[in-house]
Amino acid sequence: MNASPRIPPVTPTDGFERGADVLPQAEGPQDDGERIPVPRSIQAVFFDIGETLINEGEIYGRWADWLGVPRHTFLTKLGALLATGGDHMDLFEYFRPGFDLAEEQRRREEAGVPGGFGPDDLYPDARACLSGLRDQGLFVGIAGNQPVQAAEQMAELGLDADVVGISDVWGVSKPSQEFFERCAQLADALPDRVLYVGDRIDNDVRPAVEFGMRAAFLRRGPWGNIQQDDDALAECLFVLDDLTALPALVAEHNAGRRP
Repeated sequence: MNASPRIPPVTPTDGFERGADVLPQAEGPQDDGERIPVPRSIQAVFFDIGETLINEGEIYGRWADWLGVPRHTFLTKLGALLATGGDHMDLFEYFRPGFDLAEEQRRREEAGVPGGFGPDDLYPDARACLSGLRDQGLFVGIAGNQPVQAAEQMAELGLDADVVGISDVWGVSKPSQEFFERCAQLADALPDRVLYVGDRIDNDVRPAVEFGMRAAFLRRGPWGNIQQDDDALAECLFVLDDLTALPALVAEHNAGRRP
């Protein structure tokens, strides 16, 4: 994919209220001549993939089966690793020292073991959420750290999105600022008019906010329930337990009403 002209990050204006339910504020007139804060509207919403739109429980379960580890043990160890700063690659290495992801994926394909995700892995609230935002005239994107094969898998889901971005197709991944820059370019929007929704504080919330975007933190999946950072959450426009209410929250925000 050809890169668009670079859009510089927007530094949030100092002196405006920041919190879990309101964007940095612009000023609008009052009848008495004074100026009052008016929320900056959200023009585009981007979604992470794993554990935001896609339930990865069965994906990890199939990996546990492949490695000959009980699923409960596999997922328990994943939680323990995440709590101490590890990730899913540490999980594979723990159960199979010297683990080579590309080689194991090749062997699974040869053995006819399903990989990736399909319609059954889509979270029940995902489809309606995306459609609800598109119905408001917003640009809706999906962009996450995924292998090349995920592009076709996402296309087969037929989700209501303007664009799907896959890190291994783009050649850039989170938490790189270039990843979030690409999202803003595709939406043709300034960073502070883009909301990024994800389940990870380290890969989603912090880098999106650092780039100048707004962030919504989704508390689901292993990362969403284990990672904790009150300061990062205070920078979020929304903190969610699911995606059901997001279209209404964005609509209320854009109408100037606090969620």
